Order: sequence, then C-alpha cells, then structure tokens
Amino acid sequence: MSSRAKNRLGSTEANLFVAFLQVADIFVGQAEQVVKTTGLTGAQYNVLRILRGSGEGLACKEIGERMISRDPDITRLLDRMEKRGLITRERQSDDRRVVKTCVTAKGLELLKGLDQPVRELHKRQFQRLNAAQLASLGAMLEQIRVQQARSAEQVQSGAHIRVARESK
Repeated sequence: MSSRAKNRLGSTEANLFVAFLQVADIFVGQAEQVVKTTGLTGAQYNVLRILRGSGEGLACKEIGERMISRDPDITRLLDRMEKRGLITRERQSDDRRVVKTCVTAKGLELLKGLDQPVRELHKRQFQRLNAAQLASLGAMLEQIRVQQARSAEQVQSGAHIRVARESK
C-alpha cells in the first residue's frame, strides 16, 4: 500500500481492515473459481461442507448459523440444492416444526471431487508463509474472531434488554 493511501486511511487498524477485505476478496474469488467447476456457488459448497461435517443433518436455522457468509434467504438456497439432488429435507416426526436437511450421495460425491483441488488452492494461497507464521496468523485471526463474536453477542443481548425495557 502506498504511503499516500496509508495517510488517507489514517490508522493502523483501518489499514488492517482494508487489507483483510482485500485478501478475503481475493481468496473468495479463487475459491469460487474452483467450486464453479462443479456448478456450485460458494454458498452451496459451504452448505454441503457443513452438512457433511454434521454427520446427521441439520435444521435450516443451524445451517444458517454455521455459514461463513450469512445468506438472508437460506430456504431458497436449500430449495435450489434439493432440486439438484444435492440435499434432502425431511420434517421430523417428533417435532413437525423442524425440517432436517441432509447431504445426499450426489452432494457427497461433488464434495469429494472438490476436496483435493480446494486443498491445493489453500496450499498455494499460503505457500509463502512458513509453519510458524501460519500458526501465528491462525492464532491471531482466531483471537479476533472470538473477540468479535463476543462483542456481537453483547450487542445483541444489550439490544434485547433495551427493547424489553422500552416495551414496559
């Protein structure tokens, strides 16, 4: 980044924020190119990975909570995936309000075909960092992620309390 650009942004934190967004945009674009070879979007790939990892299937709300990028219309995303035969959805007999979503054999096969190309992509993306740098970066990013998740929870619980007080 040029010194002129740094001065425009002002703070180290602002510069880091922009750098995170730029790197994330590059990485997401590269990943989209890999998954696009199978006709999947990044969001669909993420859903399949989540369902494969769950082992037993999940409710729509749980899938939405585990998504990397929030999709405001997860139901329509799942509709499209079901039409392609990548997932199944079944209303639960013990609680008819809950619809459990599971990955199909076809979805698993698509994922299996992407596992190696995605691993190779990640290797390329981080090839200039040694093991210690990767571990350090991972620890710092996890620390930031946890801190931000806690802040978001506090804001949500505070907003909930304010709404409750205001409604009295």
